[in-house]
Amino acid sequence: MPVSVTSEHNQNNIKKGFNMKPFFFSSYFITDPDEFGSTVRELKETLKNSFSKHNISMVCFRDKKSENIELLAKTTLDISKEFNIAKVLINGNINLAMKLGFDGVHLTSTQFEMIKESKSKKLYTIISCHTKDEVEKAKELGADAVTYSPIFYKENKGEPKGIENLKQAVVEFQDESFKVIALGGIITKEEVALVRSTHVSGFGSIRYFK
Repeated sequence: MPVSVTSEHNQNNIKKGFNMKPFFFSSYFITDPDEFGSTVRELKETLKNSFSKHNISMVCFRDKKSENIELLAKTTLDISKEFNIAKVLINGNINLAMKLGFDGVHLTSTQFEMIKESKSKKLYTIISCHTKDEVEKAKELGADAVTYSPIFYKENKGEPKGIENLKQAVVEFQDESFKVIALGGIITKEEVALVRSTHVSGFGSIRYFK
């Protein structure tokens, strides 16, 4: 029986042990209206404060309840570009990403069928994953990255994966063209250091960046 590309990758990583060269460690800031405001004025103030305090690589505008979504999304995009954020994404909305000029989209765990559409529009594509089977599926469908969660305990988010499980996902799936981003309960520098030790390509958080 032929060996799959994924299986070969897994075997190679296992053979060489966990001596992978660390990837650039990205800090992925995800917004939330409860934490950063649901008006343009509040959002501008809180974003500028976060960008001034933290070294942020990527931003995702995530708001599932405000009425003025398009205006808030544009505000996030504009402020992020003002601070030279490398990639600015929007949560789950390919059409709005294209309309406003976002760099990419962060799909939810129910939007696997939209990965190919997103990539066809040349959007940087991240999708939320909660199992290693989902991570493998995301990679096979051509996503650029996944958030893998929850790593640490977070209320109402299920059993935490923990550091060893995260390390295994990195070894099995991460390579130069596919990144794993740790997410869930990462709110202190100590937790950032723990996930970084796995050689994961980055971490995502909401509250860490307040």
